[in-house]
Amino acid sequence: NKHSRKNCKMASGATATGTMTGSSDESTDPMMMMAAASGVATLVLASGLAYVMSQRSKDSGNVRQAEQAKPAVEELDAEKYPGGHVTIYYGSQTGTAESFAQQIAREGEEHGFKVHVVDLEDVTDDAADGGTMEAAIQSAVVNPAKADADGCSRAVFLMATYGEGEPTDNAAQFVAVLKEKAGISSNYNFEAELEAAAKASAAAAGEADYGEEKKGEFGDDDAGATDAAFFNGLSYAVFALGNRQYEHFCAMGKLADSALGVCGADRLAAVGIGDDDNDLEGDFENWKDTVMWPTLKKRFVAEGAMVDQKKSKATSGAGTELPDCPYEVEYLSGVSPSEAKADVVKSEEIHASTRHYFTAVDCPVRVSRELRTEQDPGSTVHMEIDISKAGDDVRYQTADNLGVLPVNDDDVVEAVAGALGYDLDAVFRLKPAPDHEHKHAALFPTPCTVRECLARYCDLTQAPRRSDLKLLASYATDPLDRSALLRMSSKEGKAEYREKIVNAHIGIGDIIARLCRSIEMPLEHFIAACPRLLPRYYTISSSSSMHPDSIHVTVSVVKTERQDGSVHKGVCSHHLAGIVENGTVRVFCRDSSFRLPKDPSRPVIMIGPGTGIAPMRALLQERSHQRKKRRIGSKNVGKNVLYFGCKTPHQDYLYEEELKDFEKEGTLNTLRVAFSRKTEKKVYVQHLLADDADETWTLVEKEKASVFVCGGTKMGSDVSETLRSIVAEAGGMSADEAKAYLDKMSSEGRFVQELWSA
Repeated sequence: NKHSRKNCKMASGATATGTMTGSSDESTDPMMMMAAASGVATLVLASGLAYVMSQRSKDSGNVRQAEQAKPAVEELDAEKYPGGHVTIYYGSQTGTAESFAQQIAREGEEHGFKVHVVDLEDVTDDAADGGTMEAAIQSAVVNPAKADADGCSRAVFLMATYGEGEPTDNAAQFVAVLKEKAGISSNYNFEAELEAAAKASAAAAGEADYGEEKKGEFGDDDAGATDAAFFNGLSYAVFALGNRQYEHFCAMGKLADSALGVCGADRLAAVGIGDDDNDLEGDFENWKDTVMWPTLKKRFVAEGAMVDQKKSKATSGAGTELPDCPYEVEYLSGVSPSEAKADVVKSEEIHASTRHYFTAVDCPVRVSRELRTEQDPGSTVHMEIDISKAGDDVRYQTADNLGVLPVNDDDVVEAVAGALGYDLDAVFRLKPAPDHEHKHAALFPTPCTVRECLARYCDLTQAPRRSDLKLLASYATDPLDRSALLRMSSKEGKAEYREKIVNAHIGIGDIIARLCRSIEMPLEHFIAACPRLLPRYYTISSSSSMHPDSIHVTVSVVKTERQDGSVHKGVCSHHLAGIVENGTVRVFCRDSSFRLPKDPSRPVIMIGPGTGIAPMRALLQERSHQRKKRRIGSKNVGKNVLYFGCKTPHQDYLYEEELKDFEKEGTLNTLRVAFSRKTEKKVYVQHLLADDADETWTLVEKEKASVFVCGGTKMGSDVSETLRSIVAEAGGMSADEAKAYLDKMSSEGRFVQELWSA
């Protein structure tokens, strides 16, 4: 019986409505008011849809919980964890959502909950063992082993949005199944889809006369068919992470919040919204402290059930308590750095978010040359990386993304090691600490030296989050250092934190080596506290058809002068710029959204100022290859239009000679260059695009051209607005119709943007 699981909306201690509950000042907080309003609207829509759709919920063949052998319920100390289990699932690209999940885990016991942190990629692991993806997700999320007495599971989803409304890599499969079960085809137009599906279902049931709906209007013919019982037995809350510089702000969190409710889960609170363009961490803390914890405790912790918990913890040299540490370091005496050889680790035993540490490949750099002239104080480097001996581990398609594993400067590594008293040549193995064996996954390859650990796996230069400062304060033996760190980590100290840490480009390495020298941390605690050094992604600037054994990248070298006169260097760009020819770089490849039309006769419009030229260079090489090597012929290869932007012709006109060669051979039909500093009036690519409105509309509408955009989010927003204006005016459409027109192009892969925030 696919409706056999209990609905948890009236679980013990629950309110009848299931709406947001929390502290008394929620109604006066503007951010929470917006979140609540959004959540209530979504709740009404989702609840209505779930009701009407449950009558025609499709039988997907998944094994329902009632039909499975139920695992034994994990027994808990009711005095220690009166609220029971709660699982935190995270979809994270840069580690922020994961760090937020760990914050919740650290606070769980004091609020009466046993918290489990789960990478959404791990939720789909069971499918690799022969099960279906749907069954793997369902059994993991609605888990009887972590259910309460009423058979209900509790979960919090921390969902980051990647790029232009896409799921993070680790959440992609989960989101795909969630969309399918909710009858959603779009990542960001799902509200319109759900509304249309609700109206169609209500009309079919005779509940309202909404008129005839078009079948498959928003995607597949099956779009709108909802599995309204898929997540029965789950109570949930969602926090969405995003950046308002992107058009589809927090799309994945909003989608997850709506889709989970449509599929039978019980929403505990309105979706929380976090904006990385302002104060993402502050948004999260506000939601966590005033919405999530109060709601969970009111629903699931009986009055008077909480008792004061005091854990026995290790102490620092000053006698202060140290935070719990999940790791243990085993130093290997008698093993020299040259003898250190990493253990073989099974794929399933590797931490999902750091898998690239184990899979990336060292490849030699064959070419490295400066692209800017001596008249420009900045630096942009063209690099060619030899992948001929990398085999299938590093293969790419034209304009894919190259993941580069950066390396910290020797000076920074040595300063941190000196301040903490580490022997850089010591070899160690990272192991799970006692009582942490069940949740341990390999973070990075060990045995390795302390130098390797600090150089390759620890982010020493990025500004730490305020929660990181609070953690570091636990290790400060000087009361002044501890007080300063705690002050800047507090809500009241946000302005000081932004001024002295973020705007000053201060990293953990600076704090430990220069600013708070009293910090004392055993190596295992430092590894646990310090964020991982993440890969940086560069859109490949070469064609895999023309250069199958070589990957080209275009790197802007980041350098910022601090207020004290010292220089903050971009860790990855300076690592790359410092590699001499035949030196090696550790890399891997990832798919991008840039794909030329399958029909080569279709035109292409490319918009890429600055280093946004990278994928356009790759696409032009591919179009040149189509004309020459595949002998398609110029008549059968569509028109190519490029909009490039830079300061002046004499400073940063990247790949100028190559672009002119593409013009001469007939591959590049139109080259439009915007020089922002050549004249008194600044000219940008969107201005030139507006000047070419009629030709652009003809290419897009009549010849079905694809439009590719790469660069900063501000430029991308300006270009999108210009295109909407062109479509509206030339196509005789309203603003909403023009937006829908471009959204349709995007869903067809004809309007693609890869943007980055400043």
